[in-house]
Amino acid sequence: MTGETSLKFTPYQYLLVAIITLVFLTIVLDFMLMSALSAILLPKLEITTKQFGLLVSAYPISAGISAILLSGYADKFDRKKLLLFFYSGFLLGILFCTNAPSFQALVVARVITGIFGGIVGPVCFAIITDSFETTQRGRAMGILQMASAGSQILGLPLALYLASELDWRLAFGLILFLGINAVFLIFWKIMPVDKCLQIQEKVNPFHHSLKIISNRSYLLVFLNNTLLVSGDIIMMTFSTAFCTNNLGVDLEDLPLLYGIAGIATFIFAPIIGRLTDKHGTLNIFLAGTTMTIIMVAVFTNLGINPLWAVIVVHTLLLLGNNARSISSSALGTVVPEIEDRGAFMAVDAAMQLAIGGVAAMIAGLIVFQSEEGMINNFPTLGIVVISLMILTSGVMYAINRMVKRRNITLK
Repeated sequence: MTGETSLKFTPYQYLLVAIITLVFLTIVLDFMLMSALSAILLPKLEITTKQFGLLVSAYPISAGISAILLSGYADKFDRKKLLLFFYSGFLLGILFCTNAPSFQALVVARVITGIFGGIVGPVCFAIITDSFETTQRGRAMGILQMASAGSQILGLPLALYLASELDWRLAFGLILFLGINAVFLIFWKIMPVDKCLQIQEKVNPFHHSLKIISNRSYLLVFLNNTLLVSGDIIMMTFSTAFCTNNLGVDLEDLPLLYGIAGIATFIFAPIIGRLTDKHGTLNIFLAGTTMTIIMVAVFTNLGINPLWAVIVVHTLLLLGNNARSISSSALGTVVPEIEDRGAFMAVDAAMQLAIGGVAAMIAGLIVFQSEEGMINNFPTLGIVVISLMILTSGVMYAINRMVKRRNITLK
């Protein structure tokens, strides 16, 4: 659909994207929280760093396996019902986290959270894709990115305050509180999302999954997204340690560092979404990539600097990444057929979760910490990230050409 009217959101679309953004905020906050709690959980649970690594990896591993196994069923049900079921399971896992009496119990709770949480994101993206026209999706994805900003501005600082001043379990309690409100909104306000059922053929779920992972067009999008995630995670895995040990940022200033970046994302993500719909996904992606490459080169070669200088570079780096993520998501959602969207999103999420773990390990192999605490080889890490960004730009160009050949409406 084209035309000016297709760019305007209906009141229901505004409500829908607001509810999905709230759901996403809890998912993002849960993901960010585990790493942020390391300084608190290590002494509280009396565990080693190796055990903490197992604790952190419990979610993505279980989420990736769950997403792959259930991908064939993702288009067999009304997406609203699917979201209610898996999001409720995610919140059940969070409830177990708030009551975990030991390290072992918390690992089990994180596995349960991952099994259900791994499906929530793909279903959310499928709902957005089904409910918004092609020319609206960049804007919708931009609003969805505000969930990450909301986590950085309010969610994470508040959760960390509760964890440090009262009890770490209350940090998960905050997620549970927000999630329960989201469940009620999903149940009462979201209409059935069953467009996929209206054209769904009787296909064996296993065969459906095989169809998804053997489709060359889909594989190209999967490659693009895994490269995108790889670069981001390799860059960000040790960025906090790099800031505190190499750039002179105090630990108490980290909330400010991420909070300002979150505010900037909150302000600019919708603007980036509008620009994506107006000027084209590839153009915005390339602009965001150019900006990010420059910021990565600057950031990874910085030394001791005033806090304001680090904040500026760090914020511009995250904004560039947001532009790449928003435009990439808007283009990628155009590729799958309606009857494949749920399964496509599930497989895509599974691959990103899997590659995320590998990327973090690669970052650990590239950099090392000296006896003085300095993070070494960060410039080399920057070169790897920039190379991945350049490679991703080529893949995005190929996807854009493929989309145009299929005569899909894109500006």
